[in-house]
Amino acid sequence: MVRNVCGGCSGTDILDAGKAADITVETVNPAMTAELRRQFFCFASFDIFVQSKDEFRKKRLLVADMDATMIEGETLDELAAHFGLKDQIAPITAKAMRGEIDFAEALRMRVGLLKGMPVSALYETLKAVRFSKGAATLVGTMNRSGAKCVLISGGFDLFTSHVANTLGFYKNIGNRLGIHGDKLTGEVLPPIVDKFTKKKTVEDEARLFGIEPAAVVAIGDGANDIPMLQTAGAGVGYFGKPAVQEATPFQIRHTDLTSVLYMQGYRREEFAA
Repeated sequence: MVRNVCGGCSGTDILDAGKAADITVETVNPAMTAELRRQFFCFASFDIFVQSKDEFRKKRLLVADMDATMIEGETLDELAAHFGLKDQIAPITAKAMRGEIDFAEALRMRVGLLKGMPVSALYETLKAVRFSKGAATLVGTMNRSGAKCVLISGGFDLFTSHVANTLGFYKNIGNRLGIHGDKLTGEVLPPIVDKFTKKKTVEDEARLFGIEPAAVVAIGDGANDIPMLQTAGAGVGYFGKPAVQEATPFQIRHTDLTSVLYMQGYRREEFAA
């Protein structure tokens, strides 16, 4: 069936029996790539990555978003639930992630509604954090292969620090909440981590380690991730919003984060435990 779909396939390499395979074509051009994606998208149960098989396939730098990417859900929305404000805050989050309102403006609006919230609510939310399927395997495998892993989020540093330390990111970047005594002030301390910060982080980290942009993979789900995704050699949308689906051809819409390893050519036996 696969050979009938891709026509010019010259070989198939099984990366994980029954789960992932490389299908090689003899020539790659924009028209063929578009046709492969169009035809493969008819199969709704798995994700397809059409790419060149070159020296940059295995990436040397991973830059990942946190909320709704490396972890399930949006931490700010869950934090709002402690104050009975989720119904007010979640719609603002959704608009920001779809790119309908400016991220920094949306962040200030949402955090402003949390003024007076006890700091203890942060730790209650932290305890409830759930990691996305495949997150630990992705970071662990890339670390073991010698890649660098950076976590960056428009969320808050208390959460990015916990997620980074648990999963094995070497660096984490997040926004800082204003706190006075044991309560939130309703302010976000500058500078705000936004889409420009995320893009610059890809550039700065690649430069720091002498890595070509083509050797970087970035992962995110919202509109504020788009510049980061488009700066990296491979920008992957993880159950991305419509704007993200339009911004990059690499999309995870049916599987989990281990697909980022398969797209790099890792075999199942190479995965970290």
